Amino acid sequence: MDRSSKNRLTPHMLPHFPGDTLFDRIARAVCRAGCLPRKELYEAWEVARRVHRRFRGGRVVDLAAGHGLLAQVMLILDRELCEGIGVDLRIPASAARLGAEIAAEWPAASQRFSLLQQDLNLIELHPDDIIVSAHACGSLTDLILAKAAAARCRVAVLPCCHDLRSCDDGELSGWLDGPLAVDVTRAAWLRSQGYRVYTQTIPLDITPKNRLLMGEPL
Repeated sequence: MDRSSKNRLTPHMLPHFPGDTLFDRIARAVCRAGCLPRKELYEAWEVARRVHRRFRGGRVVDLAAGHGLLAQVMLILDRELCEGIGVDLRIPASAARLGAEIAAEWPAASQRFSLLQQDLNLIELHPDDIIVSAHACGSLTDLILAKAAAARCRVAVLPCCHDLRSCDDGELSGWLDGPLAVDVTRAAWLRSQGYRVYTQTIPLDITPKNRLLMGEPL
């Protein structure tokens, strides 16, 4: 099965996830909701697992959240998270369907989650937060990193849509591919803000924009 497909997962895909693993259970909930591309399921799962290995507890805040799947998977993985919030300028109407399917399987996680439709600049962050964002386009990733650094909280971003006109490439594009130069510059900037930086990747067959940048204040 093509994990990078942008086709929506629907109830017809349920036989592809027959197991008792946590991933298969989450996948079945997403299939029943019938509103998310297959690619987004795998991205959320792979990012959430890696973040969970590094950071525990506090509040998870999913910025540019869309349906909020990433934060909800984090809440399922980590019972120590006291709350989860998904924030986006436009929350899809179908997010309620996904939330209902998650609630049916994991009511405790669902009770700790909410979606906010508002400008990301208006959300107040706290030092015990974990900020996550999967594929915030272009310079939106830089805004998220700046907000996290200002609040001195943990952060994990999976950048995409690198706009080489507006994103800082650190003058490294003579040596590195443009998007890679931008992400290397982001990691260096986060380190300059007094962060311990972790760089990982999620599987390339899910997305070519697979560089995961994580950081925590020293």
